[in-house]
Amino acid sequence: MFIDVVDLRNFYSQGLGIVARRFIGRGVRARWNNLAGLRIAGIGYATPYLGLFREEAERCLAFMPASQGVVKWPSSRPALAALVEADQWPLTDSAVDRVLLVHALEMADDPVALLREVWRVLTPNGRLLAVVPNRRGLWARTDTTPFGYGRPYSRAQITAILRDTWFTPNGWGEALYVPPVARGWFLRSAVAWERAGSTISAPFAGVHIVEATKQVYRAIPARREKRELVPGLKPVLAPSPGATAREQSS
Repeated sequence: MFIDVVDLRNFYSQGLGIVARRFIGRGVRARWNNLAGLRIAGIGYATPYLGLFREEAERCLAFMPASQGVVKWPSSRPALAALVEADQWPLTDSAVDRVLLVHALEMADDPVALLREVWRVLTPNGRLLAVVPNRRGLWARTDTTPFGYGRPYSRAQITAILRDTWFTPNGWGEALYVPPVARGWFLRSAVAWERAGSTISAPFAGVHIVEATKQVYRAIPARREKRELVPGLKPVLAPSPGATAREQSS
């Protein structure tokens, strides 16, 4: 279940969305502080954060799921956005160095298939950065923002699904400690909320920001060797060589 792309665009153009973009962007930039010369792909609605890297990266591509819809990005330059199936991207194997997931994992009908596709397009030393709603946070408990839709995750659940899809989590961050209140007077105190929450490592942040590396050599489940079954034969009496025909028939 994906939110319509128009609703996502409208959210990020309003006060609460601008605050969310600012704080999540800080967390994303803290994990990826220099991507000069690298190829980056975003899936979901990652364009508010892909702009952080567009000038330094070799290439930035924005893939938006068909069930969500697509908008032109960037608005004043040749388009770098495309409409795709969430688990089928128009890229060859090992085509990009970094993948950014925003409003994607929690919305996907099949998150495992989505992450397997991410694994396919990443280079052997590639990295994934996912912004995922925290199931313990306030943002996941209200439907007034896009983070309140889909399935939120705990840190343990994110770790499990990444390992099942051949990724190793190696860096964690959080953002959106400020409650999702859209009133102007409250948003003016957002910086104080964010600073206080990050200082005390409060467990109710709105989103997890997790970085993971691609496992090139992964474990393969052992299988038992199949053996051909030989049917058991029952012993029967055989006539002796000197037996007469009458004896054989009796």
